[in-house]
Amino acid sequence: MLMSNDSTTETTSQQSEKRVVRNDEKSRYEIWVGDQLGGFTEFEIDAQRRAVFPHTEVDPAFGGQGLGGTLVGEALADVTARGETIVPLCPFVKKYLSRNEVAGAVIDWPGGPRA
Repeated sequence: MLMSNDSTTETTSQQSEKRVVRNDEKSRYEIWVGDQLGGFTEFEIDAQRRAVFPHTEVDPAFGGQGLGGTLVGEALADVTARGETIVPLCPFVKKYLSRNEVAGAVIDWPGGPRA
């Protein structure tokens, strides 16, 4: 994972054409395929340092390439590394977390803890 010192943090996956970028100006993580925006997951950091994820979207032109999973996985790993608690409101983020472990993540499940 690469971190830059400016307002945008980049994380580069092992696939050379795809990169995930934290765009603080737009409050979202973006996945880029070459020079094209492939999708994004929105977040908001609240007063309790919780990263609330309300919405994720992948351009249909990039469907079936696993961009959503790469995007959300890297976004969740980054907020975890920053010490922020994850609040998954987005159905895609909830599904991702129910199927994948994010090392060290603290999750505040809406409606209470998961069984």
